[in-house]
Amino acid sequence: MKKGNLLAAIGWVLISFLTGCTDKQTSYIDRVCLSRITQQTAVDTAENVLTAMHFTISKSDAEYGYISTQPLRGAQSFEFWRKDNVGSFNSAQSNLHTIRRTVEMNVSQQTGQICIDCIARVERLSLPERQAVSPSRAASMFTKSSPSAQRLAINPDQAKGMRWIDLGRDTALETEILNRFKQQVSNQ
Repeated sequence: MKKGNLLAAIGWVLISFLTGCTDKQTSYIDRVCLSRITQQTAVDTAENVLTAMHFTISKSDAEYGYISTQPLRGAQSFEFWRKDNVGSFNSAQSNLHTIRRTVEMNVSQQTGQICIDCIARVERLSLPERQAVSPSRAASMFTKSSPSAQRLAINPDQAKGMRWIDLGRDTALETEILNRFKQQVSNQ
């Protein structure tokens, strides 16, 4: 086998491993309805689940059944204790880009049951490039770094163009949060 074909085959195997190639259809959920639970218990349990996943609660109102979190930066591959990246795609995305996730949960009473809705939103940081005015300054287009320390230095023009791009919902994270919620309720 030629060296180029061998490298291509290894590349495809690596891509398949990282992205996952399976015929199994994953079913996602964004709502759980349970009986024999109070709204206060549901809010408290949801808060416990979110804080265990390293989210910081920004607002919690048991009376209205609403919980929201501060944006949480996506975990890197070496942060094995973090559980906010669900699936290999989300892990790869967090390693390649600056990602943050925000979660909102709503607790409501419907037909004698308490229902919990979960919405997880994902955003990616968009940072405009700096102009390289000479070939010798091309290495410092993004950072001012030394061999011992990396620093991100944003000039005023970059700061004006910096923004978070909405990537939509993270249904895998929503499902994970709700499954953890159900498990914690059943253990009570």
